[in-house]
Amino acid sequence: MEMVLAYVTAKDKAEAKKLALGLLENRLVSCVNLIEGMTSFYWWEGKIQQSEEAILVLKTRADKTQQINEWIKKTHSYETPCVLFVPVVGGNPNYVDWLNSELDFQK
Repeated sequence: MEMVLAYVTAKDKAEAKKLALGLLENRLVSCVNLIEGMTSFYWWEGKIQQSEEAILVLKTRADKTQQINEWIKKTHSYETPCVLFVPVVGGNPNYVDWLNSELDFQK
């Protein structure tokens, strides 16, 4: 099964943690890395903005991307949350097997 990484930003560590735990509890991802202390610069509503954010790196399968995108859009505090998926090429076969096994785990 094709693995992907998702890149998601959140307004702060508390929101990022809430998103991470919800995604894990719903078995939409196998693992989440939370990185806090990022400064983002971006265009929004016609002007350059700056904000402090937290990053989530999600490890999951390509067949979960639609569910993840929908879950984040309804749960996230942002009007237009950043959710980007990147295909994974290669990797440690044992780690990839573990990622898949956690996604297939029945509650």
